[in-house]
Amino acid sequence: AAGLSGGSRLHDLFVQFEAVTPGEYKAGGAGLSLTHGFADSPFGRIHAATSDRGLAWLAFVDGGEAKAIAELERRWPRARFARNDAQAAAIARQAFAERAGRIVLAPVGTNFQVKVWQALLELGARGATSYGAIAEAIGSPGASRAVGQAVGANPVAWLIPCHRVLRKDGELGGYHWGAERKRAMLAWEHARQVRASA
Repeated sequence: AAGLSGGSRLHDLFVQFEAVTPGEYKAGGAGLSLTHGFADSPFGRIHAATSDRGLAWLAFVDGGEAKAIAELERRWPRARFARNDAQAAAIARQAFAERAGRIVLAPVGTNFQVKVWQALLELGARGATSYGAIAEAIGSPGASRAVGQAVGANPVAWLIPCHRVLRKDGELGGYHWGAERKRAMLAWEHARQVRASA
């Protein structure tokens, strides 16, 4: 599935989603090479990793590089890793630019998680959404709690816009990389929208 951003996305970012197969997920990345690195973004340092299919990982760094690398290796325990900070910087420029171009995502997750992330790409491209709306979109209206867990496990921050998931009452709610960062991201997007419509 692929999603083309709407007006709320503010830039022409075309995200193509190519999740790993169930067999690749179970294999823990055996035979896979990931190039990873660190770079700055408007919301703090990021850690990005790509496979030959596309961007597999985009996380914000809280607690230092060693902790960030350990988390990546936990997700892909049998993969081979090579470091390239210049590539990570290029990814950051593209991901956070107003006119970003095309990005292929290749995250790892269970079938249910992948379904949630695909729905989040589509719903989040239109603006704020909720766990309940995502559950409805995947045909599991009673699965809001499981949807919340899948959103929290999102391996590609910002591009799969989990920061746009709000509580049913409109409150900010939690965020894997911190509520303050979520608030800053939403404010930044709002400011860009105001500038674009002025």
